[in-house]
Amino acid sequence: MSEGFEAALAAAREGLAQGGIPIGAALVRGGEVIAVGHNERVQSGDPIAHGEMAALRAAGRQRTYRDTVLYTTLAPCAMCTGTVIQFKIPRVVVGEARTFGGELELLRSRGVEVEVLDDERCAEMMADFQREHPELWAEDIAE
Repeated sequence: MSEGFEAALAAAREGLAQGGIPIGAALVRGGEVIAVGHNERVQSGDPIAHGEMAALRAAGRQRTYRDTVLYTTLAPCAMCTGTVIQFKIPRVVVGEARTFGGELELLRSRGVEVEVLDDERCAEMMADFQREHPELWAEDIAE
């Protein structure tokens, strides 16, 4: 696996250890991880603090995102998908989309290259979380 994906997975595990939702993300440029984040909705009380948003916030202002890759442990929701489209991130690598399908087709329809790894570690961690904390998961996806 790539360093970017492993950084996103480590971030998801960190978020889970903090009592949050186990979704992590990493922004990579030229093979180098420039920022990592994890879902912080529970920890910060911020409804838009999804993993992808946290990674972009950690990256700070960038002149361009057109030369980056976003790694995320779970298929991005509509909000995070919109952010990828807004900043013209050309490629998104997804850990898994079994437990949540996200908006992969919307990304693809807007020209974003999407790769789904179907990583068993990500799928197992999210399935366990959804089973153990259904109310937190429902809140995260606005159900």
